[in-house]
Amino acid sequence: MKKQYRINYILSLILVFGIGTMLPTLIGSSMVSEQHSAKSEVPYCVTPPTVPEKVSFDGETIDLRRYDRRERMDREMMSFTYMHSTTMLLVKRANRYFPIIEPLLKENGIPDDFKYLMVIESNLNNIARSPVGAAGLWQFMPATAREFGLEVNDNVDERYHIEKATVAACKYFKQAYAKYGDWMAVSASYNAGQGRISSQLEQQLANHAMDLWLVEETSRYMFRLLAIKEVLSNPQRYGFLLKKEHLYPPIPYKEIEVTTQIDNLDDYAKQQGITYAQLRDANPWLREHSLKNKSGKKYVLKIPTQEGMNYDPKKTEAYNKNWVID
Repeated sequence: MKKQYRINYILSLILVFGIGTMLPTLIGSSMVSEQHSAKSEVPYCVTPPTVPEKVSFDGETIDLRRYDRRERMDREMMSFTYMHSTTMLLVKRANRYFPIIEPLLKENGIPDDFKYLMVIESNLNNIARSPVGAAGLWQFMPATAREFGLEVNDNVDERYHIEKATVAACKYFKQAYAKYGDWMAVSASYNAGQGRISSQLEQQLANHAMDLWLVEETSRYMFRLLAIKEVLSNPQRYGFLLKKEHLYPPIPYKEIEVTTQIDNLDDYAKQQGITYAQLRDANPWLREHSLKNKSGKKYVLKIPTQEGMNYDPKKTEAYNKNWVID
């Protein structure tokens, strides 16, 4: 019996291996040639997304027919289309963060499209920190964050506070728009700085920021903004097929106002029925194991509920119906 079992086992392995070896050839030569009238040495085909003739940003129509604009847009659309895991995560995370961000943009008179600027700044990772020290969803540098009203020190760093950082970003956008009167120039200045964009518009005698010759990072920045709007507006068109349960839902919290010092946040978290790690995840602006608060400032701590920490993916709702398939 054991001998026969070994023989059957070996035959099964040979069969599986044989099918696995032949499958790419079958798919590559038969299916690809039938569907695409082309032969491929790999078991899949890659095709570039179509670059639209025009796109809009805050209602402004941007013509992409000129060769340089078209090719720059093409590069960024291909990047987001084939940066599979990253773009998939963006769709998942957008379901959590866009419901928070959109009302704040509207309340502060900022175009809704600026939520996509936040996407390309941080990949919707609220604990992101760049090598040069920019931090949070909006990737504020420390000095700029303080200029627009955020507290930044070793104990508290409000660049990681979603709502406060978004309001600070809105203040920046308003200030820049008062200077340029053009939202695309505002977005370019967020990357390069207002001084650089102003000087280059003047020196190059350009009427639009997208026509400037800039360092590659800023030059790509504006087209990355337009490209991620295209992809996130309709992920299915670019091959991202998600169900509702794949998305990340907003986490429900209870809020506790604090006006005193908390000597030990580890103990405080335990008293709230959560861990210190969960407290930090809900309040990443806390930077140490204590909240010093010598001035008696009012802080609001988010405490995740048990329902929030153990959510049922099948009950997740899609904030944007275009993000999911039935």
